Amino acid sequence: MKRSKIKVGIIGANGYAGAEVLWLTANHPHVELTAVTSRAHKGKRVADVFPALPCDLVYTDADDKALANCDIVFVALPQTAGAEIVGRLIDAGVRVIDLSADYRFDDVAVYERTYSVKHPRPDLCDIAVYGLCEQNRDAIRTAKLVANPGCYVTSVLLPMLPLCKAGLATDIIADSKSGVSGAGRKSDEAYGFCALDENFKAYGIFGHRHAPEMSEKLGAPIIFTPHLLPVKRGILSTIYFNTPDPAEAKRVLENAYPDEPFAAYGQELPELSFVAHTNRCIFSARFSDGRGIVVSVLDNLLKGAAGQAVQNMNIMAGLNETAGLPLYAPV
Repeated sequence: MKRSKIKVGIIGANGYAGAEVLWLTANHPHVELTAVTSRAHKGKRVADVFPALPCDLVYTDADDKALANCDIVFVALPQTAGAEIVGRLIDAGVRVIDLSADYRFDDVAVYERTYSVKHPRPDLCDIAVYGLCEQNRDAIRTAKLVANPGCYVTSVLLPMLPLCKAGLATDIIADSKSGVSGAGRKSDEAYGFCALDENFKAYGIFGHRHAPEMSEKLGAPIIFTPHLLPVKRGILSTIYFNTPDPAEAKRVLENAYPDEPFAAYGQELPELSFVAHTNRCIFSARFSDGRGIVVSVLDNLLKGAAGQAVQNMNIMAGLNETAGLPLYAPV
């Protein structure tokens, strides 16, 4: 029996994450793209903005009535910019995958403190499911609203959640490096070629907005320092922690995701090239004298954003979880 296609809309389909969702869904065998929005490109064809993607859909705005007829809508807007739009879609009976932080927090007060805003729809935080697929798959299947995790956060949570749940990690420090696309598609001197080429820098020390998200989900305090790499895409996180039982911690990590297509422990220390342009997160660990070090890598635009969002869509729609998603890095 032929499966009917899922009607999908994308709000903010021109930023890096939104455009990546656009690319993935346009190539997805079970998706019918119904509406794509962009304030900057309203009235233009997708193919005119992205010539490599021969899509004849025309960009509209977030008030497009076609969105209400979608089965699932991706909202790929900056933090705090799309919370009310998400609310309108949920009220209209549309299932939503939100790529921002607006619905990621269990504690609304932490969100409001972190982003210095008053949440417009705190009622929806109670129904939002945190979209870390390998940990929350059962809840995601029936969710009306999925809050797609942050990119840095995913690289830390996938290896560290199993350890924290087992009581095998304390005093956690995450030292993470990201490609420039993690900053979004914006015009800023700090992210220009001349500022980044042959350069490497830390930022957001003791103040990055992803740290509270990591801490809440791990149930443990964390020190998080992000760095900007002079590459387009990819995240490498080096995570330091104390453990009371290194042998058991290693066993837990090795067996955390035995049958998962997109999360895996490897004996070799992973590199960005292992996961670039894929939806995979790979990690490995080393131990000495009650200390552990995990090295975790993923593509920030795929498993760290759009790829995980499409993985969530596949779960919500009852599809094969790998449908339309890249498993292997280019050679």
